Amino acid sequence: MAKKIEEKSENLEKKLWKTADKLRKNIDAAEYKHVVLGLIFLKYISDAFDELHQKLLEGKGEYVGADPEDKDEYGAENVFFVPEKARWSYIQSQAKLPNIGKLIDDAMDLIEAENNTLKGVLPKTYGRTNLDPQTLGGLIDTIGTIALGDEKAKSQDVLGRVYEYFLGQFALNEGKKGGQFYTPESIVKLLVEMLQPYKGRVYDPCCGSGGMFVQSEKFIESHQGRLDDISVYGQESNQTTYRLCRMNLAIRGIDGSNIKWNTEGSFLNNAHKDLKADYIIANPPFNVSDWSGEQLRDDARWQYGVPPTGNANFGWVQHFLYHLKPDGGHAGFVLANGSLSSNTGGEGDIRQKLVENDLVECIVMLPKALFFNTGIPACLWFLRRGKKQRNGEVLFIDASELGYMIDRKNRTFAPEDIARVTKAYHSWLNPKMPASSDSKRNEELYRDVKGFCKSASIKDIQKHKFVLTPGRYVGIPDEEDDGIPFQEKIDALTEKLRTQMEMAQQLDQEIKSQLAKIGIEL
Repeated sequence: MAKKIEEKSENLEKKLWKTADKLRKNIDAAEYKHVVLGLIFLKYISDAFDELHQKLLEGKGEYVGADPEDKDEYGAENVFFVPEKARWSYIQSQAKLPNIGKLIDDAMDLIEAENNTLKGVLPKTYGRTNLDPQTLGGLIDTIGTIALGDEKAKSQDVLGRVYEYFLGQFALNEGKKGGQFYTPESIVKLLVEMLQPYKGRVYDPCCGSGGMFVQSEKFIESHQGRLDDISVYGQESNQTTYRLCRMNLAIRGIDGSNIKWNTEGSFLNNAHKDLKADYIIANPPFNVSDWSGEQLRDDARWQYGVPPTGNANFGWVQHFLYHLKPDGGHAGFVLANGSLSSNTGGEGDIRQKLVENDLVECIVMLPKALFFNTGIPACLWFLRRGKKQRNGEVLFIDASELGYMIDRKNRTFAPEDIARVTKAYHSWLNPKMPASSDSKRNEELYRDVKGFCKSASIKDIQKHKFVLTPGRYVGIPDEEDDGIPFQEKIDALTEKLRTQMEMAQQLDQEIKSQLAKIGIEL
């Protein structure tokens, strides 16, 4: 049954995408995602409103005497209040009109006026002259065929799947620009599964469209946790991406009031100066050179050394550390591989201090082609303040050979890849005592695996001059012994070579014979 729901959802996603993709003939790919996702959001909140509105109209049970047009009734059940001329039924009834774009803009204004948490969040660009009203009307009709926000759709997470699919497709189509708002889902899953943010404050200072927060919520749900046990904090410098994030959180019922936007960004205008987070999950832009580092030479965040003005990598690392709570604060984030070995501008000295202060917990080498927006090789860093386990050790994992290609350019992790990495990490982090009478328990013990994972001491890392590239520690995997004796392998190879030589001689004779027939002698 679950498989059928998944297949149906996939067909739905592709159907919607095919319709939405027609808009690209009129507007830039980077813009039309806001048009499409804004409509999907509008349909979702309208569906949820309509379902509760009907219950209030019927006035049965707990709804006896309720006013269907009282917005407090909706707020009490975490449903957005949708004014009459912003409801999907009204929008769809006007879909064929030439001024449908303006009507949608007006609807967005009406919704923002009635719902404080959505003020300044919704896109209002549907009335532009370069947006074809006929194509827009067709998209409205297609979206109108799907239930997105009613109880059944919510239970199947129809909207979540559609939204994630669209974000991924937009990133794939936009190439380099796409990575500014989207981190591929399998990387986010790996980060979240390793960090396990069950409760507390989760922070992302470069939050894009909010994928880290969404995946944290999914993790909690899948482990029967309580969603109100976490609170999310974020910052984004791109206003349209910020709006995507707020909508992405709103459709999932996640409080986005602590997601902030300003044009300066987290370095120059830190919106959460006093925050000490339990978890930080982030994918900061790689190797940024114009990060205004020269204006921040005396910043209090640089506790382990001043980052070079030409590269923001260790500015981000220290920004994360600054915002982690001192006792057990845990961070997992993506960085370019250069951060593991570079000595430019004092980066090596900063990295050394991080290791010597026992802040580095784990490094994971990622495969190539995981990101839509860059070919730069990347890795995952995991830092922890106030370590209580594995003091003086760092786990190195080389996952560079894991994953599979989803097309000619892009790779992703399979669920078993994510499981392999997270199992190695958590079994290392939480060592169990050997118990010879319990074979299952023994299997959960961490062991170094040549070519894949290695637990190294700070002294080991010192010998490598504080370079943190996993390959230096895990080594090269041993070839698997297939049990065939060496002499048998040699005999088999010799026979194969002899057969191939005989075939080559026969082919040579055949070619000469055919040429002789037409008067060519060799």
